[in-house]
Amino acid sequence: MLLDEQDQFLSYSGEVLVFQLSKPKHAEEAADKTMNLCVRRMAFNRDTKLFVQKSSGVFSMHASHSKIEMICCSCTTDSRTGIILPCILMKKKKRNNVKYFVLLLHSSNRFEQSFYFKLDYELKEDIRLFAGPSVLWRHANKLFYISSNNCVVQSAPVQLSSVVWTGEIVGEGTAVLGTRTSCLPETEDVDGFSVSDRAIWGSEFFGYAIQTQKMLPGTCFMPHAYSRVVSSVYICKSERWKKQLRIALVAITHKNQLIWFQNGVPKGVCELPYEKPCSVKPAVTCSNDLLFVVSFASGNSCVVQRRDSLQVASKWQKVKCVLVDDFIGSGSEQLLLLFKDDSNTDVLSTFKITDLGEVNYASGINYEHDVPAAEGLQENGLLTVRALETRLQAGWTSVRELQQHLGLQKRVILESCRALIDLVEERTHILPNAKEVKCLVSLWDDVENPPHSLSKETSLVPKVPEHFTEELWQRVVGDSLVVGVKLTESFYLSLSDVSLSLVMDRDFSSISPIIMCQSKILKLNKAFSALAVSSSQIEPPPKKMKLDLHSKNDLRKEFPKRSSNIQLDGVKTLTAVTSLSPLLAFHRVCCVVLLHARKQNHQNDSLQQSKKITVLCGKILLSLEDISNDRYSVKMLRDNSYCTGSVEDILAVLAVSVRFAFQIVSSDCTLTPVSSWLLGEMECTPFKECQDHIFCHKAGNVHGTIFNWTLKNPFEGVLTIFCRNLTVLFQCLHSLTRVLPPSCSVKLLRSGSKAVLTEQLALALEKEMLTFKNSLFLKETKPENSLPLGNESGKKIINAPLVPLLDTEEGVQQFRKKLQNEREESVRSMNQTMTGALYQKMALKIAEAQLSSDMIVWRLS
Repeated sequence: MLLDEQDQFLSYSGEVLVFQLSKPKHAEEAADKTMNLCVRRMAFNRDTKLFVQKSSGVFSMHASHSKIEMICCSCTTDSRTGIILPCILMKKKKRNNVKYFVLLLHSSNRFEQSFYFKLDYELKEDIRLFAGPSVLWRHANKLFYISSNNCVVQSAPVQLSSVVWTGEIVGEGTAVLGTRTSCLPETEDVDGFSVSDRAIWGSEFFGYAIQTQKMLPGTCFMPHAYSRVVSSVYICKSERWKKQLRIALVAITHKNQLIWFQNGVPKGVCELPYEKPCSVKPAVTCSNDLLFVVSFASGNSCVVQRRDSLQVASKWQKVKCVLVDDFIGSGSEQLLLLFKDDSNTDVLSTFKITDLGEVNYASGINYEHDVPAAEGLQENGLLTVRALETRLQAGWTSVRELQQHLGLQKRVILESCRALIDLVEERTHILPNAKEVKCLVSLWDDVENPPHSLSKETSLVPKVPEHFTEELWQRVVGDSLVVGVKLTESFYLSLSDVSLSLVMDRDFSSISPIIMCQSKILKLNKAFSALAVSSSQIEPPPKKMKLDLHSKNDLRKEFPKRSSNIQLDGVKTLTAVTSLSPLLAFHRVCCVVLLHARKQNHQNDSLQQSKKITVLCGKILLSLEDISNDRYSVKMLRDNSYCTGSVEDILAVLAVSVRFAFQIVSSDCTLTPVSSWLLGEMECTPFKECQDHIFCHKAGNVHGTIFNWTLKNPFEGVLTIFCRNLTVLFQCLHSLTRVLPPSCSVKLLRSGSKAVLTEQLALALEKEMLTFKNSLFLKETKPENSLPLGNESGKKIINAPLVPLLDTEEGVQQFRKKLQNEREESVRSMNQTMTGALYQKMALKIAEAQLSSDMIVWRLS
């Protein structure tokens, strides 16, 4: 804005304020004249597409023997109320005395004189208005400022050659950014890396905080090398990060460039289309595009757009001024360009409103006839943007509600884990109060009859023997933690669907205490035949079940025999395998080991029933110090052609390994090369406990692999491999195929031999058929309307020959009656009903039987 212009323009809350000063026509008539400062509030009418006057105001000043001028205007913050108001700096000159006063314009168009001050010189260089209101200027290479709080002119203890920016910086208040002659220190300081810069260029940037009277390092704004060319700066963003000031700004130079700086480093540059740029201001459009409006001394203007790079988006000539505000009320900023028009003396006669996008209004266009389609598209576009913004806000609200719901779920899970541990350890669980957790409430009746509720809850858990575990151990194999529980024989035989879980025994508020792990059952019999199978895949009994459906006593006798015949000579060990590294992040952690299973009961009214139980097996302690000292490491060493290692070490290796069985058949020669390959090339040694299983000591990936080689006859055998991953398996097979004869065939067995699986399938189908037939003759089944069946009617029908009955009328009637009774009996037998609970129980048994047979068929395929 040039100082000699009669009119001043200012944008405020979407309106254009036009300040005009009425001057006397002749100097000799000014002695008794009154000067009036008029303001007109102009608003854009979207119907007529013109600016119309909303209101006006006047401020009268006595101008006797004085010359009054408007210096500048800006929107500043009133320190008394914190409200941003239009502010005007006025000058009243009378001979050698110069008086300056600051006016504030209120919403009622009332002018208020905030303060005044007198100087013996005129303000000409770097005059700025900022919060307070306050006035800052430069005179004789010194910085002066005055505020409405003290009304005393103060000088800053700095020498400067120019002021390029004034505004607010986070944590510093009002600050001034300028350039000055380099002040080289006698010794190197913290900012010593810029000493050479300042010495070469002779000038430097600096920042000065007015309230704290603190100097700010200029290198956080831009390098000192730019101090001789930068003419104006606008700081877009300032923040504190780790006690350091981070600045993002844009600067214009005397070499017709616009440069973007990020934390003192140039990040982009753009060549400007005109010479002598004098000011820059930002604008944010509806599409969140950041625009920089550059004004030139020649009266031209251009807009630089910042997306992937800085580039000139548009340019205009003969521009009186450029204002940035929301003039059309769309919620985003637009540019208002006021053009010079000598033919029209009315203000705001030639203008243009644009955001370089959908918004584009210009004076002198008949929108009603010329561009109705464009106007309709513009209106629809604005409505669409507003609707999309509303939907976006609703989406954010839904996301916040979902986050709150997930947080609630997390707290419920954590509290449930604590309750489960307390229940297993027979401790009284205390729910958090309302102050600790506002969203969790008790699901039990804590007020009425608490002893009854507690006894009812404990009665739901089946009783277990006091000593059901023989041993609890842990091992570390690679990056896996293996926890093993050795159960007593009598307790294990009464369980089904057995699994282990690990729960961290400490109060975690941010993570779940439940540890994800994989459970396995390892059964080692006298022949040391190790099988890693699921608890739901227990082999069917070898003894065939009787099909006499009326002998239920015999059926009840068969099931106990079935349970007692499952490898009575074996040792049953449950293992849980989990990742070790996440636990080591806590350095020291204690885990509770829980056993989950179904307790089998044998009752008179049912063949087999079960209840879910959870039993505490014990606790394990894990620390980083123990892992570093190899306390729980697996030790497999050679000792006189044997492999030493405890049963727990062997079970740990089997738990983390994957089992593969291969059937090898040779039609031309014997399979003696397999044994030579295992003992020779693979460097395997048998375990002392059982020589059928051998441990691989060969260096490399295959180290630690366990093999089992069983010969059915000299030409056929089964090789079982327990390896860590598929890579080790492929390496073993590749080495094996090089020693086998070319005529050998190697086939992968899914689980066990074909003969064993065939027998299991026969037993499973037999059980499935028995379950089907048994479900049709349950005691709870009753005929419809409870009518008697057959001979239960109490009337005995004579079983006489057919021919004699048909000879007489009485015989025909008797035969007809007998036939009618048989028909009714048949209908009643077809309309039997049962309760819903009984049907659900029967359907569950049938589904379990079918699932077992289907699983064996899949393993055979």
